[in-house]
Amino acid sequence: METRKLGDTGPTVSALGLGAMGMSDFYGPADEAESIATIHAALDAGVNLIDTGDFYGSGHNEMLIGRALRDRRREDVVISVKFGGMRTPDGGFQPVGVDTGAAAVKDRLAYTLRRLGTDYIDVYRPARLNPAIPIEETVGAIKEMIDAGYVRHVGLSEVGAETIRRAAAVHPVVDLQIEYSLMSRGVEERILPVTRELGISITAYGVLSRGLLSGHWRPERELTAGDFRGHSPRFQGDNLDANLRLVEALRAVAGDLGGTVAQVAIAWVLSRGDDMVPLIGARTRERLAESLGALSVKLGPAELARIEAAVPAEAVAGTRYNAAQMAILDSEA
Repeated sequence: METRKLGDTGPTVSALGLGAMGMSDFYGPADEAESIATIHAALDAGVNLIDTGDFYGSGHNEMLIGRALRDRRREDVVISVKFGGMRTPDGGFQPVGVDTGAAAVKDRLAYTLRRLGTDYIDVYRPARLNPAIPIEETVGAIKEMIDAGYVRHVGLSEVGAETIRRAAAVHPVVDLQIEYSLMSRGVEERILPVTRELGISITAYGVLSRGLLSGHWRPERELTAGDFRGHSPRFQGDNLDANLRLVEALRAVAGDLGGTVAQVAIAWVLSRGDDMVPLIGARTRERLAESLGALSVKLGPAELARIEAAVPAEAVAGTRYNAAQMAILDSEA
């Protein structure tokens, strides 16, 4: 397994990380036994970075990972946790969005440690910015938990350049988790220059654009009520048709390169720099194996040009979240 360092001050991690969200939430039902088998297969393949959130399945995801890691050496795994998302009993989100205040940092961390069955979290990050709570307060509270030995590193998620600078002034930040793919390239103009200046890596989620770039999506697919994509603009009507045409163009390029659509899409993110660590959201061993094949896809300037011509950023139809969610993302401000 290739490795990369998270930021100037963070741990060494596998070049691909495993994003576990879909094993508990947002993408419809998942099989727990297969999820645990997939986590084990990832670890056996050399993937040592596992990403979760305390609100994924309202704690279910952390408990799932805890069971999967029960017989593994803790020091062999880098666990990244997002916190703060406030849920309702019916599975929705509270209007206030996230609680990232100092008291919440310590309270949420206490539950996370118990659910994961560990004494510390490697990278702890607020899931989103709450504009009513200064990022300095949030990072300061995480720093206290670092000093106390419960957390190793500070991470951020979906925040913009100014917030990144303010956070890093309180404590070194090892990575920014943000959506980045051939279909979501907004990070490139204003955010990447700042993270690179400050020595902060990118852990990229949504590298397959929620499944659009998997090469397996079909327009007739029926989505369950709990599937996020049922409300995503990119999966609606004419937008979906236009985006799937881009996928077919990419499929032709991938065939010439000897890879699948998913492998080429992941390899493209890997090619952006050594500060990029794509998170693959595989929920089955079959999809995991396909994603890991991206490490064998080597892209030179000519191949990259063909890929980007097949999926031009300006040709993607629909935003990555709906209008209400886009409005509250600090990274989109």
